[in-house]
Amino acid sequence: MKQAPLDQNPMEPAPPHLEVRDLRVHFDGIHALHGVSFQVPQGQIVTLIGANGAGKTSILRAISGLTPYTGSITFEGRDLRRVPPHRIVGLGIAHVPEGRGIFGNLTVRENLRLATWQRHDPEGIETDFERVLSTFPRLRERLRQPGGTLSGGEQQMLAVGRALMSRARLLLLDEPSMGMSPRLVQELFAIIQDINRTHTTILLVEQNANQALRIASHAYVLETGRITLAGTGQELLGDPRVKEAYLGTGATGKGANDAKLQ
Repeated sequence: MKQAPLDQNPMEPAPPHLEVRDLRVHFDGIHALHGVSFQVPQGQIVTLIGANGAGKTSILRAISGLTPYTGSITFEGRDLRRVPPHRIVGLGIAHVPEGRGIFGNLTVRENLRLATWQRHDPEGIETDFERVLSTFPRLRERLRQPGGTLSGGEQQMLAVGRALMSRARLLLLDEPSMGMSPRLVQELFAIIQDINRTHTTILLVEQNANQALRIASHAYVLETGRITLAGTGQELLGDPRVKEAYLGTGATGKGANDAKLQ
């Protein structure tokens, strides 16, 4: 386990699917990110953990083109600066935001179909539609039901399903387990692993640090807009500082969002 300086990436050499360098984000004079740098290797799950307000969501929004930034973000070697959000989706990046972002007045079927608006491969769309319904059988039962009438867990399934319908190669997940029952959380994380096995790269922001670190190949801890620790998911699971601050198993009994790494 290493302390992670911002100019050094701790991961083993691998072709980066996504590379973020010296990322800085300001909101009304407030510094949300202070020179964050990391890579996401192709086909892996990388997770970002940290307290509320640490800057995790700002990173995902910057990658998606939704937040102005300085620094550089490259996807498959292409610089994303000045690329509008809808073009970023077309490049193969899908963002499932915190709060799910579905269209509550549209049916499940309409929500899923709407995600294919940039695609021009009818047969592929049908294949992916069946794949999503096989992955989330409950959605098949609710195809004619308005998205806003689904349970919280079902809405999250719909949000992830919409991302899959765009045939994304990089999936950005922001707090996917928020508001879910423990049983649905287990089911969701198993599905995330299944999606990753289809060669989809995943960048995961998650409040449930224990679950996120267990499935991640690499992980980063953010504090007040800076990366303070980095390593494999298993390394961070075993780090006493992470246990105390984010896993609720330290000597002080502090849980996530209550402690800072020393």
